[in-house]
Amino acid sequence: MSLRNLILAFVLGAAMAAGIWAAINLQRTTAQPTTATVLPAGPEIAAFSLLDHDARPIDESIFKGQWDLVFFGFTNCPDICPITLQILSTAKQKLSESGQTPLPRIVFVSVDPERDTTDKMATYVNAFGDGNLGITGDIEELLKLTSGIGIYFEKHDSDDEFYTVDHSAVVIVIDPDGRFHSLFGAPHAIENFVHDLPLLMAY
Repeated sequence: MSLRNLILAFVLGAAMAAGIWAAINLQRTTAQPTTATVLPAGPEIAAFSLLDHDARPIDESIFKGQWDLVFFGFTNCPDICPITLQILSTAKQKLSESGQTPLPRIVFVSVDPERDTTDKMATYVNAFGDGNLGITGDIEELLKLTSGIGIYFEKHDSDDEFYTVDHSAVVIVIDPDGRFHSLFGAPHAIENFVHDLPLLMAY
């Protein structure tokens, strides 16, 4: 092969390699969440004063500094709440095993603070793994948090101590700036969080 043809072959090879690299990176940068809904300009979380599961006073700043997956429910919930928290826990474990960083924190906010004491919340959230956060407290303060991000809940009128509470089943994603970044609508699936969360947290 002549020197001219050798140089040409080298140049073409380099160009092909560069094209493949560019295509791969374009695919990475244009990948989009398939399930989560991203808010174009997420609102900050409204001011509130509640308690964490260790009975420590917290406010809206608790949501700053990390990515949070926030689910609203109650510890006496027979199905949706424990299933959703287990899905989030399993998804987080799979992300950890894949080497994903950062990892989101799982936050469970009680919409039944009348029964969900801090002790009860601590036992409940710890059952779904380490590093989770439980939030409970005064109902009026809870409403400040839920109304600002469109979370619905309503206690069934009943004198029975085993009453239930209707509530939204979405998972809210809060970014490290304490803003309502995106949400996952029900029904929830582990693979949806495993696929979408790395993309959301890369923004």
